[in-house]
Amino acid sequence: MPLEAKIIENISQIKRKKTIVSSGRVNRFDGNVLYCDPFPAPIGSLCIVKDQMSKEILAEVISFDQNHNMLAILEHSSHIVAGCEVTLFDDGRYINVDDTLLGRVTDAFGKPLDDKPNLEIKNKWPLMGRSMNPLKRSLITKPLDVGVRIINSLLTVGRGQRLGIIAGSGVGKSVLLGMMSKYTEADVVVIALIGERAREVGAMVNDLFDDETSKKITVVAVPADRSPLMRIRAANRATAIAEYFRDQNKNVLLIMDSLTRIAHAKREIGLSLGETVTSKGYPASVISMIPNLIERAGTSDKGEGSITAFYTILADGDDNNDPVVDTARAILDGHIVLSRLNAQMGIYPAVDVSSSISRVMNDLVSSEHTNAAKIFRKHITNYIENKDLLLMGGYTQGHDKDIDDAITMWPRIINFITQPHNQKADYEASISELLTLYN
Repeated sequence: MPLEAKIIENISQIKRKKTIVSSGRVNRFDGNVLYCDPFPAPIGSLCIVKDQMSKEILAEVISFDQNHNMLAILEHSSHIVAGCEVTLFDDGRYINVDDTLLGRVTDAFGKPLDDKPNLEIKNKWPLMGRSMNPLKRSLITKPLDVGVRIINSLLTVGRGQRLGIIAGSGVGKSVLLGMMSKYTEADVVVIALIGERAREVGAMVNDLFDDETSKKITVVAVPADRSPLMRIRAANRATAIAEYFRDQNKNVLLIMDSLTRIAHAKREIGLSLGETVTSKGYPASVISMIPNLIERAGTSDKGEGSITAFYTILADGDDNNDPVVDTARAILDGHIVLSRLNAQMGIYPAVDVSSSISRVMNDLVSSEHTNAAKIFRKHITNYIENKDLLLMGGYTQGHDKDIDDAITMWPRIINFITQPHNQKADYEASISELLTLYN
């Protein structure tokens, strides 16, 4: 046989030996996790499981060893038994994204949840984003108008800043998010509703989409009754959509509600894999996931685009020392605390100014603005700390100038903070009102 023919034959044999088998059979099914024959599939790959009723169930590879691939079921099914066929469907590394997503509501896989036609999208973006050199990222130099007076003036947000909204239940978190979504000056608004009640998802979507806002808002929604892996994928998908638009040199507002539900989903997956529990039942994978997700937002490394992100964090039982709260607060560029006391007094948005901070505000505003904000905080703190003493009649005006000033200014402070949910307060007007308050 000629040498050339031998080489061709050897190459053909090598190719035949390296043929990848992309399917297997279920060996064991334990809760929502199934074990199947091993075949090459990276973690995050999507597979199709054909159950006894010939229904195709979607599953995601979450772990593997020499004997099994471990997959988590993404849909409810009680007909999966040993022997069911498992086939690799997609490596799950990319999502489809372009401008046609604006004005639409999709799930964790990009399927429409509204009654509009199916999406025809050509562009792709990596689900887990792309790494950036931190030294090449643009600095935060411009404020972003979010349409809320108390945030614009006292917690000024910069384009590319990441903030947490820390709140218990029933203190106006969803209303505040809705106000920022509708009134912001950002070019694109990406909203991730993850692990929330289905009723609340429908109500928020109906409130957000009108003729003006629908042109720049896209929603990724996965309610609380969906698989934990779908909740995690939805968080990554929403972030990837925001990254795509940032890459188009647009200023993006990313609102993720809520980071706590994502952590709960990751905890559920971690416990099913046998991870060691740390604080309050959270495995170490949850603590590492939070900074990985948050660090994807921010300014760009090659253009003028930015992602300004707000992550809601549920303080269970109004406990602001929860592990998720602590981990997020340590890596975010500021946090906004919503006060139950303010909500009970009818002060909305119920922002606790004394406990909230924007870490980039001083780099964005004038010294006059900074001084007015400091005085405002001082008056609120003095009044709240001495409120009980005042109600008991234990303080007489004239003994302490700071307390006297706080008492005098309190009605005007309440009027300044309070903003109806259907009223917009732009950035320049908010600053002007604050300066007028102390001029």
